[in-house]
Amino acid sequence: MTKIDIVSGFLGAGKTTLIKKLLSEALKGEQVVLIENEFGEIGVDGGFLKEAGIEITEMNSGCICCSLVGDFATALKEVLDKYHPERILIEPSGVGKLSDVMKAVQNAGLEGAALNSAVAVVDASKAKMYIKNFGEFFINQIEHAGTIILSRTGVISEDKMNKAIELIREHNDKAVIVTTPWDKLEGKTILDTIEGAKDLEKELLEQVMREHDEHEHHHHDHDEHEHEHHHHDHDHDEHEHHHDHDHDEHEHHHDHEHGDHCSCGCGHDHGHEGHHHADEVFDSIGFETTKAYTKDDIEKILEALEDDDEYGMVLRSKGIVAGLEGEDWIHFDYTPGEINVRYGKADVTGRIVVIGAEIKEDKIRELFS
Repeated sequence: MTKIDIVSGFLGAGKTTLIKKLLSEALKGEQVVLIENEFGEIGVDGGFLKEAGIEITEMNSGCICCSLVGDFATALKEVLDKYHPERILIEPSGVGKLSDVMKAVQNAGLEGAALNSAVAVVDASKAKMYIKNFGEFFINQIEHAGTIILSRTGVISEDKMNKAIELIREHNDKAVIVTTPWDKLEGKTILDTIEGAKDLEKELLEQVMREHDEHEHHHHDHDEHEHEHHHHDHDHDEHEHHHDHDHDEHEHHHDHEHGDHCSCGCGHDHGHEGHHHADEVFDSIGFETTKAYTKDDIEKILEALEDDDEYGMVLRSKGIVAGLEGEDWIHFDYTPGEINVRYGKADVTGRIVVIGAEIKEDKIRELFS
């Protein structure tokens, strides 16, 4: 029986880092296939993980729900038929709903495979901000996880971590929460903890399917409710800055007026109140570039992305680009208040991805040019 493990987590939480740790420290010798479900036009993580020799099926689609009910099931069956793996790791998009992924696995009609675990990786330093701004997506991942693994616990105060745990417990009082910094844990210990939550996984899956059945039989009245989650308040107390500059505290109110239907052209009606899909709330820019940069260039660009008024609310950026200072290429990651720029292996071409809410594509392309 092939085990299917879902590793979810909001944008920049550390899913890829956790998967690498599990692969290198806990899953050596197992035949593992990783399936990614990218939000955006260009996949970057695939390039990182191919170095580990893992087979990857990348599904780049702005309409997360369509890839789940269509390509997703096909990819799962192809993986099972072609590789006969002992384990399939699914890394959903950071803006995907964990309940949708669990439901898609259940509805795929797979023989010889079953859901083994559902994990949510949560950035403890940003939990308050993301619950406030993107609760529909962020909370869904928390609610449906059997194990919640906190990231960046080593760089925040104990008080802040306890507040993050308190917020999480408001939405899931049963899941095991891993709070120890990852560098102090062996991957095998993390995997054992994840797999120890199987009974809860079964209970959560039954809940997801029950909610799905109820949704199929009830139509929501659009006029009864108001949107509540489209007011984005930047809580800069939530930002843990790891570079040498200070930001004045400020609040932003981004009001989104989303239509009732998904504009992805897939023909599905996604417009029921209280159940939005990623492409209705988040924007994604993905582009290739042959331009070479210095490490300092990239750091300044990423610092500029903190300016919501200029570029929109950028939640995640990552990329691999050619370096000017020799043969080394530059790899980078950005989440609000946290910048990581490092040297790494060359890729076939430079690739940059930016994801956020109401982001200004022209301004961002100009910034990187």
